[in-house]
Amino acid sequence: MSEVFYATGRRKRAIAKVWVEPGSGEITVNKKSLAEYFQRESSEMIVKQPLAMTENLENYSIHAAVRGGGLSGQAGALRLGIAKALSESNQNLRIPLKRVGFLTRDSRVVERKKYGQKGARKRFQFSKR
Repeated sequence: MSEVFYATGRRKRAIAKVWVEPGSGEITVNKKSLAEYFQRESSEMIVKQPLAMTENLENYSIHAAVRGGGLSGQAGALRLGIAKALSESNQNLRIPLKRVGFLTRDSRVVERKKYGQKGARKRFQFSKR
């Protein structure tokens, strides 16, 4: 039996649970194919970046469950989860993945709206007279 590696990735409000195992290179997201789930080619490219960088596109099969956020945040969460699982499966991949920044959680999130203001930074219109 082949070994399965699990990792979690987060980005904005999205959370991705990722299972990576040696296989044919198929990627399944929420029981759909990658192309079916992410209609944008840019999102597909973001998800495949850690695999392409480590030259493992055809070596691993990936199953993921993604919840919350939008498609862009979900793609970012998935990329982080895949990178973490790959580094867990092979310790030699950790250094190149870390060097490119795929193992770093992007901490940028939406700033909350403040009271007495229209948004996080925008104020209500000011009238001098």
